[in-house]
Amino acid sequence: MSTPTDLLKVLTLMLPLACAILTLSAESSKPPVSIRAVYDGTLSPDVEVNTFRHIDRLFPSRVVRHGASVLPLPKSKHHLAGLSLSSGDRTYSLAEYLALNKVSGVLVLKNGAVALEEYRLGNTDASSWVSWSLVKSISSTLLGAAIQDGYVESLDDKVTKYLPQLSGSAYEGVSIRNLLQMASGVNWNETYTDPQSDRRHMLELQIAGRPGSILQFMAKLPRLSPPGTRWNYSTGETHILGALIRAAVKRPLAQYLSEKIWSKVGMESDATWWLESPGGLEVGGSGLSATLRDYGRFAVFVLGNGKASGAQIVPAGWFPDAGAPKLVGGHLVPYGYMWWSFGPDAEAIHQGAFEAVGIFGQFIYLNPRHQAAIVAWSAREKPTGSTVVSDSDFFASVVSALDKQGAIP
Repeated sequence: MSTPTDLLKVLTLMLPLACAILTLSAESSKPPVSIRAVYDGTLSPDVEVNTFRHIDRLFPSRVVRHGASVLPLPKSKHHLAGLSLSSGDRTYSLAEYLALNKVSGVLVLKNGAVALEEYRLGNTDASSWVSWSLVKSISSTLLGAAIQDGYVESLDDKVTKYLPQLSGSAYEGVSIRNLLQMASGVNWNETYTDPQSDRRHMLELQIAGRPGSILQFMAKLPRLSPPGTRWNYSTGETHILGALIRAAVKRPLAQYLSEKIWSKVGMESDATWWLESPGGLEVGGSGLSATLRDYGRFAVFVLGNGKASGAQIVPAGWFPDAGAPKLVGGHLVPYGYMWWSFGPDAEAIHQGAFEAVGIFGQFIYLNPRHQAAIVAWSAREKPTGSTVVSDSDFFASVVSALDKQGAIP
């Protein structure tokens, strides 16, 4: 029989363990660091990774519900063991590319099957990771769904038809097509690390959390050139697109994304999406967080020409058009409808390919001709400019290696 002295000894021995558990619990529940430090690129590597993995704690977020059935991602007969790639004047192994570019997860799909799936920096197949601007391509896909459903009539409709509050602003006369191509002609400074930029001003409005404040800010911006004559990358334009879709479909973007894609494609997990204010509008150009495999399932949906559960979710031919370079002001721009594209000067293997791209090194690369998709997460030091090995060279090497193992059908 235990004596009081024995129990006291046990409790004394367990006290340090209990304190350690409480400390770990407290650390895991701490909110991530300031979003300003994220955009400044001043986070330590471990804090940055933890923040990217729990990005939904930085702002109010809305859940994107998945459905009852899950799209399987079987193992491919193809593999990438021993992959090497040439970039610049050097040759790199797969391990070197992943380490040098701070890749925290990579998924390679060939014909819908997994040729490579690897997690790093503490991630697992259950981890979610922030998309950053990668979600712009998902927002533009929702516009395609709204057209297919009849909520939006045409890409040539004026933005003010759906957002009359922008009448009289620089967005008067701007078409949805102009908006999708980032060719509105409205002035915008996207510099992430400049506290005085328009992008950082938008971030400050999101921090303040006042409903409708971002759209009000966009309405005050000056016109720089006529619509359709000048390309200028703008996260603010995607926020307008999100507001337009919300007005057209008359429900939150997260709900519409769930109804049209997340529940129909067969996603395995719920996603989350930042809001500009508690209960408010989703931030159309940033802040979606999902698992690597579910980003991969979105890629399968795109390579399948936008069909899910037997239904055409976006108009037929939407993705080849959305992912193709566009003429803006007489110049061919490597940007489609909020998808980055590869122009005629790109490597032959990239012809017809397009990608969703987020700062800090987030990618969904799609190559329809080769039926290949690559999803990559990264935690690079700065929003831009800290890539060591060309990601495009990596993607080209992967697609080429897969093709050598089995000719294109």
